[in-house]
Amino acid sequence: MVEESHVNQMYQCRNLLKSFLFMVAVAILVSAGSASAVENPRQCEDILLDTYHGNLAKLATNSFGLPLFLESFERDDRVEVDVYGIFDQPFSSVANVLKVPANWCDIVTLSPNVKACTYRVQPGVPLLTFYIGKKVYQPPEDTDQVLYHYRVVDQQPGYLDIMLNADEGPLGTQDHRMRFEALPLDGGRTFVHVSYSYNDSVVLRLTEKIYFAILGRDKVGFTEIGTDSHGNPVYIGGPRGAVERNAVRYYFAIQSFMSTLQYPEKNRFSIRISEWYDLTTRYRKQLFDLDKKDYLAFKIKEHINQVTLQQSIGTGHQ
Repeated sequence: MVEESHVNQMYQCRNLLKSFLFMVAVAILVSAGSASAVENPRQCEDILLDTYHGNLAKLATNSFGLPLFLESFERDDRVEVDVYGIFDQPFSSVANVLKVPANWCDIVTLSPNVKACTYRVQPGVPLLTFYIGKKVYQPPEDTDQVLYHYRVVDQQPGYLDIMLNADEGPLGTQDHRMRFEALPLDGGRTFVHVSYSYNDSVVLRLTEKIYFAILGRDKVGFTEIGTDSHGNPVYIGGPRGAVERNAVRYYFAIQSFMSTLQYPEKNRFSIRISEWYDLTTRYRKQLFDLDKKDYLAFKIKEHINQVTLQQSIGTGHQ
């Protein structure tokens, strides 16, 4: 009887640890938001243009094998990552698509951890609700909800700046920001910038240590910080690595959304989730999470849930 009680206690502790670590992982995922506060839109446009001209070599040759590079840093209680790349679609197409808040719900839900997304306007301000959960299938009611305010900061014939921000997140985190910038290039292409940042908390810093020591010990980002004894690259881990992974996931999500607009609308979703999976699994060390069969099956079910949630909001039931 004593032995059985001891086993039950161990089982309960193990389940509590799993739940705790999952909560930490969710906090790390949602703690992806974007760059520093926007001041002068014209100045921001000039900075983005300077970034493009100053990094042509990185866009031409990099570890991604694509016109894509990233930068990240940790400073005090803030973690930030900036992803820059080139889309093959013209600027006008990119701007017309991404200035529609509803389209962002179909973009962010390509991530395995975003189980659904809904949008509404209140009052005059578009709001997006991210339903964050595990990488396996979960119904919306079993997820954590984070509310983002959507804002078109600046829109010009040659520049677009969009911001999504959430005041609060899990484990005391604050000021979550997701930012998207774009400007036109020659040849019908577009230079884009996807940025994420957040302010962490004492609780998050403590729980991150546990998460990255157990479940996340093999998780790495894309920034090379050295080489091992065999000359192979060593990548950044910890919170910076986590935010880098999520930033690249969202970059590929936007890219996949844009590239599948050429297909009939009824076929876009299935093509989109397949293309996103194939893009991300090129970088297996950083971004592999699920077998393709499982990922596609989960996303199909989650998409049905999302449509149902959005219909409920649209009819005033929520």
